Amino acid sequence: MASQLLACLSSLPIAVVYGSLSLFISILHNVFLLYYVDTFVSVYKIDKLSFWIGETVFLIWNSLNDPLFGWLSDRAFLSTQQSGIEISSPEVVLKRLKALNRNGPLFALSFLAFWIAWAHPGLQFLICLCLYDSFLTMVDLNQNALLADLAVSAKDRTGLNFYSSLFSAIGSLSVFMSYAVWNKEDFFSFRIFCVALALASGVGFTMATWLLRQRFQSDGRVKWDERAALKELYVDKPSVQQEKRITLADYLKQLSRHRNFLWFVSMNLIQVFHCHFNSNFFPLFLEHLLSDRISLSMGSFLLGVSYVAPHLNNLYFLSLCRRWGVYAVVRGLFFLKLLLSVIMLLAGPDWMYLLCFFIASNRVFTEGTCKLLNLVVTDLVDEDLVLNQRQQAASALLFGMVALVTKPGQTFAPLIGTWLLCAYTGYDIFQRDPLNKVVSAQPKLASNVAWEPTLRQGCFYLLVFVPITCALLQLFSWSQFNLHGRRLQMVKSQRQNLTENWSQEIKTI
Repeated sequence: MASQLLACLSSLPIAVVYGSLSLFISILHNVFLLYYVDTFVSVYKIDKLSFWIGETVFLIWNSLNDPLFGWLSDRAFLSTQQSGIEISSPEVVLKRLKALNRNGPLFALSFLAFWIAWAHPGLQFLICLCLYDSFLTMVDLNQNALLADLAVSAKDRTGLNFYSSLFSAIGSLSVFMSYAVWNKEDFFSFRIFCVALALASGVGFTMATWLLRQRFQSDGRVKWDERAALKELYVDKPSVQQEKRITLADYLKQLSRHRNFLWFVSMNLIQVFHCHFNSNFFPLFLEHLLSDRISLSMGSFLLGVSYVAPHLNNLYFLSLCRRWGVYAVVRGLFFLKLLLSVIMLLAGPDWMYLLCFFIASNRVFTEGTCKLLNLVVTDLVDEDLVLNQRQQAASALLFGMVALVTKPGQTFAPLIGTWLLCAYTGYDIFQRDPLNKVVSAQPKLASNVAWEPTLRQGCFYLLVFVPITCALLQLFSWSQFNLHGRRLQMVKSQRQNLTENWSQEIKTI
């Protein structure tokens, strides 16, 4: 029975096994995002100073560890390319898989560390956040790098991304399952649930990476042996083919001259800001714009849809990408965001069903755009390799550099959002009773009723003007990005040709 199951798993397409890695990440990460703050605040009773110190250190580490781990992973590949030196080898992919095999189970263990009190709440909060984010970064970087290393053509990459989105949607169901066991007063059932999730994730990472290594080695063994033989016959020309190792400063200088990279991270910084703005203020919009018009179950449904629908919607977006290209689809989504926001602004806050649709769709389309941008980064990996004639594409490092520039958007979102809301209405969400701080509490009911229209109007303007501003800025940045169409085809063709150039000059025996 076990042998039959193993044979069945071994016959799965590589794209399916690759996509399953997203399942083992999302079943843990969605639960982490929903409950880690509430656990430390409501269950472990962390003090405010320790909480903000932990979040501040986490913010710094979260931004720096992506390029740091990317550099440690890819620094061996950073060299100038002279003709005749090997461009790619199976060891690159096997190195990614080995890192996933090692860090996947450690990522699952670091997830478990949140749900059992084992130190002072402030110290545990700081250590758990940094450990969890470190292993999550290692897993994310290597999975994203595989997207660029396993395939070059847009069709193959969209296929890999398709299954990644499908399994991410399945993994999001852990959020719904968690509601049944989440209880601040009795934490035992939730802990058992988290242990089960971590066990499934750790075993899944081990199995998936093993299957990928087996498939990759068996499918490519003949081709690799042939390349190894050609490499032995290769005529070495030290004077011409001297390999020059590149330092981090050299790499940063090269990246600063990479025009499309600069325009992409400018656009993506705004995208990350908008994604996290929607997540941060989704409950606030529901409370002050819809709470008196929809039921509690309807609000929960909108929240749940906003988590699962982006992954399912992305499956359709990927089919559009195969037909029209990623650039055109992303540009279309920016125009759609702008159009829906203008329509909502003109309609006003009193159209309940339109407001429900806009609040949900705004997050769904914004998150869906984020899911597509990994494909653009893989194209930037190709262009970086061709422009700088590298020995091997520095996939993980480029993903890390994108994260370094764009992750501050996670911090800007709540800061700018709360500042705008406070500046327009005087409402401070960090105060215990913010409404009564602004207006007199006598009588309490009357004061809140008088205050609510201003707050409601402020939330509405925040809801529509932020996406309008983001869409306009993104459309400008995206119009300057030219890695699409004929230029993209040329870059992909050159990358594919570079992998074959080294075998053209061999000894005559």
